[in-house]
Amino acid sequence: MATEILMPALSPTMTEGKLARWLKKEGDAVNSGDVLAEIETDKATMEVEAIEEGILGRILVQEGAEGVAVNTPIAILVEEGEAVPDNIDTPNNVASAAPATASQPAAASAPAPIATQAAPAQRADKPVGRVVASPLARRIARQKNIDLAALKGTGPNGRIVKRDVEAALNKAPDAGQVASAPTASGGSRAVPHTTMRKVIARRLSESKSTIPHFYVSIDVELDALLALRSQLNAMSPAEGADAFKLSVNDMLIKASAVALKQVPEVNASYTEDAMILHEDADISVAVSLDDGLITPIVKQADRKSLKDISQEAKDLISRARAGKLKPEEFQGGTFSISNMGMYGVKDFAAIVNPPQAAILAIAAGKKQAVVKGNELAIATVMTVTLSVDHRVVDGAAAARWLSAFRAAVESPLSLVL
Repeated sequence: MATEILMPALSPTMTEGKLARWLKKEGDAVNSGDVLAEIETDKATMEVEAIEEGILGRILVQEGAEGVAVNTPIAILVEEGEAVPDNIDTPNNVASAAPATASQPAAASAPAPIATQAAPAQRADKPVGRVVASPLARRIARQKNIDLAALKGTGPNGRIVKRDVEAALNKAPDAGQVASAPTASGGSRAVPHTTMRKVIARRLSESKSTIPHFYVSIDVELDALLALRSQLNAMSPAEGADAFKLSVNDMLIKASAVALKQVPEVNASYTEDAMILHEDADISVAVSLDDGLITPIVKQADRKSLKDISQEAKDLISRARAGKLKPEEFQGGTFSISNMGMYGVKDFAAIVNPPQAAILAIAAGKKQAVVKGNELAIATVMTVTLSVDHRVVDGAAAARWLSAFRAAVESPLSLVL
């Protein structure tokens, strides 16, 4: 019996997505657990697995189609020997990657991919079928118009990984030479927006235009925290499950959580009917990606040790950059931090990530002269700026939160007790 394969909801808030790539073709056998396609959501590219077995009888939504609504039929699965029913129609509510004409199929109108060397449509030295590549490699290849089928993978079992695509980029002709890329004077070219970039643009525009932001900054001395970090890292085993290496950011995650417990008004969200006060301090950590950013969440950071936060944050960040996060690992959170200290930034203000009420922007720590008592001294000082949704948090509460955060950083034993 023919079965419709539907566009899955890969997160509680997902309403539509982009069908980035089919990994099976019409006529292929499908077993339960096989990866059928890659779906690009606002935050990541995720693989969709089959839950039933059969033959992929017909693909209804082609690669590159955007705005595919959740629960829209995207393919038909049939039993072996069964014909696809004639009354199955292709959905007409999705936008294809490029318009088709009567004399030219849609795939032919897409920009021609860059290949590192000329290759026939079917390579004798490479079997036709699924190209095994990491999600990150696929994403970079799509953005840069690199043909994955022309690459040789250096990962496990020949898997194409990020370094393989980057190596192809270094060998590829200059992007300005690609005839299909729209150009302007001076060799400029248009790079189509990814789903992630579109959603980032929409959400941040909505946040900045609809949320009344205000900003509060404070200087924080880091020397005591840096000294404690060195002591704790010296206590870590050289290897094994108990090994850890604390970063300053790990300790600032903990300090943020401690401050949220002390000033719970900031650990809140706004709705039209009520203020939602959150019990747990779930810290969203901004992580830069090649095509945007993502905010994996260290959940219940107030209850976790520095070692646990460090190990969890490193794992989340690593999987975020590899496109391996589950939706529940980056959607939600009650408070965000954005750290640009590694770039030497003096200070900056971030945009609130709704429905959260606040985000902390962390700048670089630099040695400078400070007054302690009646004496001049040298201290490592960083400026942090709290961006706040004024509908939720008033100025006094924001100031109290920053004072609590500074106290936790400057007296860091509170982070381990």
